[in-house]
Amino acid sequence: MRGEKARSVSGNDVMIIVPVYNEEENLDRVGHDLSEFIKKARFGYQVLFVNDGSSDRSQGMIEDLCEEHQKFEYLELHRNLGLSAAIKAGIDYADTPFVGYIDSDLQTSPYDFDLLMDYAGDYDMVTGIRANRKDSFVKNLSSKIANSIRRAVTHDGMEDTGCPLKIIRSDYAKRIPFFNGMHRFLPALIQLQEGRVKQVPVTHYPRIAGEAKYHLWNRLIGPLFDLFGYRWMKKRYINYKIKSQG
Repeated sequence: MRGEKARSVSGNDVMIIVPVYNEEENLDRVGHDLSEFIKKARFGYQVLFVNDGSSDRSQGMIEDLCEEHQKFEYLELHRNLGLSAAIKAGIDYADTPFVGYIDSDLQTSPYDFDLLMDYAGDYDMVTGIRANRKDSFVKNLSSKIANSIRRAVTHDGMEDTGCPLKIIRSDYAKRIPFFNGMHRFLPALIQLQEGRVKQVPVTHYPRIAGEAKYHLWNRLIGPLFDLFGYRWMKKRYINYKIKSQG
């Protein structure tokens, strides 16, 4: 089993979580680009594919990639549960000091993880800002509207909370409250723990294969409903620190 593979963990190791849902057209490129990045990276990285109940050939392709690359592992969820669940499963599994996140469409570059890691020593989360976004007008507009509404409610100060390139200290990541839509509020949920968040511009690319999983409803309308859940949770959130133990 892949989960039984021994891992060497150093102070800078990062488990990169790659959620996958019906991405058979992208996975060969994902595997190639991530393996090439790991060879050249300035920090130590491992890759965890989380198959979120794909119905295409994604699972078989993931298993082949993990057989081929020593630093690749996978989790397969029992059914499709959504992006938040896939990220949470990866965070729960990781035993590295940091966790990273990148989408399997590779509209952001894994090489920018090193750029984020340059700030990880001083911040509890480092998140990308997609510079010169290569998305459609409707996608860009809906994201811009959703981001402005989210900022007004959360006051997180984030320009691009939906950027699929992030580094988080694992001890903070594992304390993130889990709910459907959690992935839209990751910076705010780190700030609830009094964590420090840094934004860094990263490169953005057009999707060149596969189909986008988000449309107007789940990019704009859906997050508005999630905001009510976030506000309810924020008012009741308890942030504690251990003063001493014996």
